[in-house]
Amino acid sequence: EGLELLSRLRSLDPNRPLIVLTGWGTASLAVEAMKRGAQDFLEKPWDNARVLTVLRNQLALIQAREACQRLVAENRSLVEPSSGLVTRSENMKEIFRGAERVAASNAAVLITGESGTGKGLLARWVHEHSPRAGGTFIRVNLGGLVESLIESELFGHVRGAFTDARSERIGRFELAHQGTLFLDEIANLSLTSQASLLHVLEEGVVERVGSSKPVVTDVRIVSATNADIRANIRDGKFRADLFYRLNTVEIHLPPLRERGEDVVLLANHYFAEAIHRHGKSLSGFSPSALQALRQYDWPGNVRELAHVIERAVLLAGGGHIELADLRLASGAAAPSREIDTLTLEQAERYLVLRALEQCQGDADSAARKLGVSRSAFYRRLSKYRP
Repeated sequence: EGLELLSRLRSLDPNRPLIVLTGWGTASLAVEAMKRGAQDFLEKPWDNARVLTVLRNQLALIQAREACQRLVAENRSLVEPSSGLVTRSENMKEIFRGAERVAASNAAVLITGESGTGKGLLARWVHEHSPRAGGTFIRVNLGGLVESLIESELFGHVRGAFTDARSERIGRFELAHQGTLFLDEIANLSLTSQASLLHVLEEGVVERVGSSKPVVTDVRIVSATNADIRANIRDGKFRADLFYRLNTVEIHLPPLRERGEDVVLLANHYFAEAIHRHGKSLSGFSPSALQALRQYDWPGNVRELAHVIERAVLLAGGGHIELADLRLASGAAAPSREIDTLTLEQAERYLVLRALEQCQGDADSAARKLGVSRSAFYRRLSKYRP
């Protein structure tokens, strides 16, 4: 009767947290209760401190989900005009037609392509055009996480699970419940973390680090990588069974050099954003600047283009952007007198994106060039990438 009541309560209000208290604590009963919508499972006789912890945890989860939903609502009004997902090229239009069909399903999606091609933007676009658009979109940059904290970040942890676990933490899988979880830089996962992720995807249940209690999650997985993941499988660096779980549908984004007139289209898009953001009064690009934009190879793809345009807007001294303002020649750097006019945040943005540009989109090489760790570089890059 209790399980039937649980199902009926969940059908009446899908978002209300439900906690089961029972004198018959078995693993099978706990799993069944979780599948029917319970957020937690307590056994009699109960411990008052444990009950209070569970209640506080559920309240924190509700607040986090509500905050994420508010951000989703705000971002939905911005994602189309500012996403950078604008195109005239036929191959990109075909990709979007396919992505739209995929978005309507619940299939796992793997997005591949060179660094800077817009994989994160496409992941959010898939979410926004899916039946889960009203849920949360949670992004995890796996390349920017310390290996020892990946499982805690994804699955959460209980207090005391490890040295710095001073309180319980809700994992990204739980935060993305009934929404979309975007796993960026998926190829960076260690084999140990890959095994844990595969188990969760197969069972649909997570266990927080330090706990054996199952938490049922309903999450759509979208992942992305700029690595040759099939080569990683051949080299024993990536599990084939996890790959098959992740790539029900694979979408490959072409490099910017293969998108024809999209270069100018995107340049105008980022130009309009940059002059608005920085309060500059510029009229556009000179003919020689436009020609250079068309002829450049764009090894850093859309991300590099956005950086080049923003830098040109910041440093342009005339009424429009000239060829010299683009600084597309390899190894070119802004003179110190111009760097001196930038704020600390603008200078950091310039140096991070410039290093990525000079390393042709290779984030590991860019991190070494700047003398920072890979995770530190990824944290900064996540602030500034378009």
